[in-house]
Amino acid sequence: MKNNNLSVKLPIDILKELWPGSLKGAGIGALLHPASISSTILHSLDILKSHDGTLFNLKCLFGPQHGFLGQTQDNMIEWQNMKHDELNIPIYSLYGEHRSPTDKMLDGLEAFLIDLQDVGARYYTFIWTMFLCMKACEKKNIPVVVLDRPNPINAITVEGDLPDPKYQSFVGLHPIPARHGKTIGQLARQFKSECFPHVELEVLEMKGYRDDMWFEDTGLPWVMPSPNMPTPDTAVVYPGMCLFEGTNISEGRGTTRPFELFGAPFIERGVFVKALDALGLPGVYFRETSFQPTFHKFMGDLCNGAQIHITDRDRFLPYQTGVEIIRLIKKMYTEKFAWKKPPYEYEYEKLPIEVLIGGPVSRIFPD
Repeated sequence: MKNNNLSVKLPIDILKELWPGSLKGAGIGALLHPASISSTILHSLDILKSHDGTLFNLKCLFGPQHGFLGQTQDNMIEWQNMKHDELNIPIYSLYGEHRSPTDKMLDGLEAFLIDLQDVGARYYTFIWTMFLCMKACEKKNIPVVVLDRPNPINAITVEGDLPDPKYQSFVGLHPIPARHGKTIGQLARQFKSECFPHVELEVLEMKGYRDDMWFEDTGLPWVMPSPNMPTPDTAVVYPGMCLFEGTNISEGRGTTRPFELFGAPFIERGVFVKALDALGLPGVYFRETSFQPTFHKFMGDLCNGAQIHITDRDRFLPYQTGVEIIRLIKKMYTEKFAWKKPPYEYEYEKLPIEVLIGGPVSRIFPD
């Protein structure tokens, strides 16, 4: 499939041109997932295979949360190591028994390649898998090569306070804002500068990319980086609507519009949406709706609530919007609203909402 209007070239498209000469012939491991694709929707592994034995020697593969194949749905649904039958090499799970590559997994590697599509929010765990891989590679003196990709919600706009280090978790291993405003390559450089100064890092750049681009501006195809991130529109609302994972309100999982739909059986449709409109939040329209999740919270039950329609994404503030919606529901339905109990992303003591906001619940949601 060819897109003649492409404005951005990905590093995987021109890997032969960009691959560091110092690493030619190196034995490599590659961290990939289903959205690791070229501009022609060819999976990165197919491109790596075409260079195997010339640019480098592919020794093993790694996958983050949701699986190398994108097969697992929710948080803390683990997957196990696999074998790539065609290549006869291991595929190591970094979301199972281990979230960081072990010494055994890294044995024999001379470089570690990372090609993951992030969505621009601190809670999206792929950046923390990269973080832990950089940490492990620094310890073993293994160079890390990160193939940069667009931030689908632009690499300029930042929202949310820095999390308290006491609330460190797998959705925040280092203090960055909820909407971090960086590409994955820019984050890799930040992590090297602030956490892993001795790791040898190469970031292979995109061509034609500008930080102010939204995903549609790039001309690139979208492939779901996780099962509940079906479109770039989902990514736009995610920095705020992911906070609903810390509540008993459905964030729309089990529907075809996760994070854009939200609600609960106890919400009164019309009354609630009028109250939402009265908040005057910028760049957004709330359409009253009902839905019946096929899995997850309230599976099979009729939920009332709203769908978020973005009217001006340059003015829309997803994090503020998510916070204000939760505050309103908490005020209107005090007796029925509840914070979800642990565990959440391997945190067994703190409330999930505290893990998500990176601080005590009272910091943003005072009683």
